[in-house]
Amino acid sequence: MSETGRFARQYVHTRGRTRHQGVDYALEALVTTTDFGRRTSGTQPPMHRTILDLAQQSISIAEIGAHLHVHVGVVRVLIADLSAEQLVRVSAPASSADQGPDIATLQLLLRELESLGP
Repeated sequence: MSETGRFARQYVHTRGRTRHQGVDYALEALVTTTDFGRRTSGTQPPMHRTILDLAQQSISIAEIGAHLHVHVGVVRVLIADLSAEQLVRVSAPASSADQGPDIATLQLLLRELESLGP
């Protein structure tokens, strides 16, 4: 819904864009409003202002989409725009796949394999 209460197609908020050039944030990426974003939020369009308010404390892209009732693709484009203007900071949480298994897990796996015998 727009501020006037009329239904606005979601792509209107992104000016028809479905992707931001070169950026494709993960759903779990965390968004946080920067100090600059806090100072300038009053001058932003309504959707941007809402995102800046939501991101006062870190919030995921998926959660922002749920709060705004818009498709996550729209949120990704808007977040990329805000990030390019240095109004928000986006950080992807460390993935366990990136870190690999911990030592205890590897040792347990080794013991289990050794117990299988020759």
